[in-house]
Amino acid sequence: MKISKRMSLIRPSVTLAITAKAKAMKADGIDVIGFGAGEPDFDTPDIIKKAAEDAIDRGYTKYTAVSGIPELKDAIISKLDRDHGLEYARENILVSCGAKHSLYNLTQALFEEGDEVIIPAPYWVSYPEQVAFTGAKPVILPTSEANGFKINPEELKAAINENTRGIFINSPSNPSGAAYSKDELQSIANVLEDKELTIISDDIYEKIVYDGFKFHNIAELSEKIKAKTVLVNGVSKAYSMTGWRIGYIAAPKEIVSACSMLQSQSTSNPTSIAQYAAVAALGCPDSVIGDMVEQFDIRRKHIIEALNDIDGVACTTPNGAFYVFPDISAVFGKNYNGRVIKNSLDFSDYLLEEMNIAVVPGSAFGSDNNIRLSYVTSMENIDKGITRLRDGIARLKA
Repeated sequence: MKISKRMSLIRPSVTLAITAKAKAMKADGIDVIGFGAGEPDFDTPDIIKKAAEDAIDRGYTKYTAVSGIPELKDAIISKLDRDHGLEYARENILVSCGAKHSLYNLTQALFEEGDEVIIPAPYWVSYPEQVAFTGAKPVILPTSEANGFKINPEELKAAINENTRGIFINSPSNPSGAAYSKDELQSIANVLEDKELTIISDDIYEKIVYDGFKFHNIAELSEKIKAKTVLVNGVSKAYSMTGWRIGYIAAPKEIVSACSMLQSQSTSNPTSIAQYAAVAALGCPDSVIGDMVEQFDIRRKHIIEALNDIDGVACTTPNGAFYVFPDISAVFGKNYNGRVIKNSLDFSDYLLEEMNIAVVPGSAFGSDNNIRLSYVTSMENIDKGITRLRDGIARLKA
């Protein structure tokens, strides 16, 4: 049986692979502490679940329009106006099967062989894979921890050429938790406003921010920037609805039309029941998720303090999301019983196999000096996991 050549352009998700391996170890009775998952450990709010139950009772269990039900499009339009002062019409909205599906539709519709797409590193693992699958070239733009893992406008300007067709901006970021202020976004917009490219703004973590940080997206800055920006969002992270699989884009109508055509020949509409649940989610005040974000903040502060108390680990404080991205490069070159730690993947494998801790190597995100830990787990698990991490580093010999 022949597999198409284009499948060689992409690699499996490291985060999903590590999660699967950790689950298999747990199934074998091994006490694994998992820091790999990227989903909230809270239940979906009752008001949202009730909306889904009502949809079932009312018989809303059939096909819908490919691009989403009018009620959900209107809820998205209202949310974007309410939160960001942005005006869109139904023709500017496409609802898909999760934000990852939204991004896949976009990359397929926008990019092709010969194009270049700028991806700041560290990046979410699927950005370069989805771009590469189109035949376009992912251009990795490194950022520095000293600069808060954020784009340097001068370096961005130098990375753009006549083949550049797009750029990803993810704020707050997976994996670093870094988020851009309005002034920082304006500095980026100043570079991009006269360029013939599409800005893909991945806002999936916008509701999970800390220390009074005010979220902004780049489309808010001007009509000129909005006209070349696609907003990508969904209900998975903010409303603990990862399994409901509802994402959406807000974009110029020609982009929505192209993505809708692609979706019509692939998945068709997202699940009808989940769409009605998403209407309820987007109509909820932020107080509905306030307790969840407050608990994440407590865990964030706790895990950062604990990590920075370990010799050989340095961790910055993220503005948002629910990840920490510590630098562990001080352990490179050390070994355990002859097992040499050369990079973040070696270290992650060592932690899983010897210490029963699941973390994600920074190499999966384009930053090999780091590992990613998700704190969507109990304080008890955080403490147990950090203790194992400390002990695991102490066992390493120069």
